[in-house]
Amino acid sequence: MKAQDMYTEMELEKQYNVRDSRTDYETKIFPDWVSRSLKVRECLSCKLDLSYGLENKQKLDFFPSIKKHSPTLIFFHGGYWQRGDKSVYSFIAEPFVKNNINLMVVGYSLSPIVSITEIVKQSREALIWIWKNSIRLGIDAGQLIVSGHSAGGHITGMIMGTNWTHFSEDLPIDIIKGGVPISALNLLEPILYTTINDSLNMNVEEAKAQSPIFSPPITNAPQLVVCGEAETDEFHRQSNIYFEKFKTEKRKIERYIVPNADHFDEMNDLSNENSEFFQKITLFINKL
Repeated sequence: MKAQDMYTEMELEKQYNVRDSRTDYETKIFPDWVSRSLKVRECLSCKLDLSYGLENKQKLDFFPSIKKHSPTLIFFHGGYWQRGDKSVYSFIAEPFVKNNINLMVVGYSLSPIVSITEIVKQSREALIWIWKNSIRLGIDAGQLIVSGHSAGGHITGMIMGTNWTHFSEDLPIDIIKGGVPISALNLLEPILYTTINDSLNMNVEEAKAQSPIFSPPITNAPQLVVCGEAETDEFHRQSNIYFEKFKTEKRKIERYIVPNADHFDEMNDLSNENSEFFQKITLFINKL
């Protein structure tokens, strides 16, 4: 059954407009992430604002591990494709770098300036740029993992469903060795019936074309599908439908629920090397 048939529009708004459920987002959560991210950029070795495309927001921040041949986690930020900036998410870099995992945080143009279709296009351009510039960056092009939170989780799913050989004959089909979508939007149609779409201006056709649930993974690369325990029913459903549809004997997809975490708390857990979530994701990466 479709979400819009299960809920009134007011109920659907509550399911997806998660910022409204955290009155402390603007006063506590967001300022804390900004402050912590600034400190991380000051303390860690990093290469900031590397351009991977022509648009102003097509830049990424690179936090390298000191260990050679470390795996590289490529992270796309959230914000419902219309808010946020890569600089806000530097705070997740410290534990990954400490545990010998390179981190790249990718920025992209936002709506209403661009469409979701264009955002997905830019995200693919980022992956191609990273792969083609791996030697210059000093990373192993054979150890790329993609992840993202919320809208970034949606981007992760679309990346997993990309046939790279369609873009260039020199690109391997298995650029990505693993995926970690976090609180991903895998079916976009419910968003059409919320105020979130006021900026996105999606129609039914675009919502379907840009939904990971209709864009199956191209390879059997393992995935860790994540959602916070305290998230809304719809966010759990969004993760479950992807997990159930695309797991196979050959494609190992694991469903993981972050204990006691809502849509924002899970990001704090991701930045804490002692949390179960961080240990789960590092184990996943190191087993690839």
